[in-house]
Amino acid sequence: MGKQTSHFVCSSCGAQYSSWTGRCTQCGEWNTVSEEVQLATMTGVGLGKKAGVGKPLKPQVVSKSATTTERRMLTGMRDIDTVLGGGIVAGSVNLIAGQPGIGKSTLLMQLASRIAREHSVLYVSGEESEHQVGMRAQRLGVAGVERLQLATSNITEDIAATIADHTYDLVVVDSIQTMTVKEVASAPGSVSQITNSTAVLVAAAKSSDTAMFMVGHVTKEGSIAGPKVLEHIVDVVLQLDGDAYGGFKMFRATKNRFGPTSEVAILEMDEHGLRSVENPSQALLAERQISDGSVVLATLEGTRPLLVEVQALVNKTSYGYPKRAASGIDLNRINLLIAMLERRTKLRLSEQDIYINIVGGMRLQDPAADLAICMAIGSAARGLQLKANAVVFGEVGLSGEVRHVAFADKRVAEAKKLGFDVAIGPQMRSAKASKMPLLHSVPDVRTALNEFLER
Repeated sequence: MGKQTSHFVCSSCGAQYSSWTGRCTQCGEWNTVSEEVQLATMTGVGLGKKAGVGKPLKPQVVSKSATTTERRMLTGMRDIDTVLGGGIVAGSVNLIAGQPGIGKSTLLMQLASRIAREHSVLYVSGEESEHQVGMRAQRLGVAGVERLQLATSNITEDIAATIADHTYDLVVVDSIQTMTVKEVASAPGSVSQITNSTAVLVAAAKSSDTAMFMVGHVTKEGSIAGPKVLEHIVDVVLQLDGDAYGGFKMFRATKNRFGPTSEVAILEMDEHGLRSVENPSQALLAERQISDGSVVLATLEGTRPLLVEVQALVNKTSYGYPKRAASGIDLNRINLLIAMLERRTKLRLSEQDIYINIVGGMRLQDPAADLAICMAIGSAARGLQLKANAVVFGEVGLSGEVRHVAFADKRVAEAKKLGFDVAIGPQMRSAKASKMPLLHSVPDVRTALNEFLER
């Protein structure tokens, strides 16, 4: 395959160096620079001596390529197809990542079995034996699918040769961190092995027009393990988030060359594998008990509106330093909102322990959660309840003002569908407000606390 060359690469940002250094000068991370060995035939080293050997390209008009019929394979799960942009594109390389035990292999086995009803599928496992994968297939009830075939190997060249035969429409590789190129003298999972294995498999998939799913491991910080080039070289990067031991799981695309990255599929694990949750808002609120500190938030996951319960517990601290803890939302954001409440309202929270919980194992990044968190803290601190059948949403500034958020109409419509009578949110333009009679606009946090908390 050619001689080997080596250089040093930062696994965080992909910056390259001629020698090892303890700190990456590009991203500032420590101990992320490691040696990467690449093959000359893959990297193009030495092409300067053979520049006249190559064949000239044959370009064609863009309009001709644009009229090519797009072929997609449907997974049989509507929400997954939506996240992918309408199905799996032939020849695409899709990387799915998530924490251990979240259900990556389970989901891919389910998708492979559904696609195998109409297409030929190969599932390649580099982590488990055939017996172990067979046990999972038996548990999921997909062991009898004839067009779903199984192989166990961690040799990249063997898998690439199998893909190049044009035998399969879809190949699943579980996982890329276990694959090895024979001529690269490093352990599986190293930067050089991941880079070269990905390059070989992607080339084989593109040349044979075979769709591919690759499983990627994550680090303890939650980022995909390996060099950043791994995410650049693939077509689609998918993330499976949530609690590995229960609750809902979010399946979303962080990169998608064939569709949007704003969609999300909400899944739930049961004895038959992962399944789509048809009405997640109703499921999340099914066990809610109305009490002080409990507020319903109208949030968005992608473009899907979702109602989530936000809980707050405020208790006098037993120590000199009050404790703040949060589950399902950034703690730094909580501390910022607490400081704002201290300054802009009459709440005195400097000697109070404050705990925030997002029910259902959800992880919120929506800025519209600010107002709901503030009202939950105010409700718990004063022992008051939020007005009955009300939902809350809105971003809060450091001056206490409630700011506009996107898709307010979708949030209000979801609240109305589940029987809520009032939506507390930011002030809207008169034309939009007239179309949302449920919406009660508030200019600032202080007004929201005074008007909508009651005994």
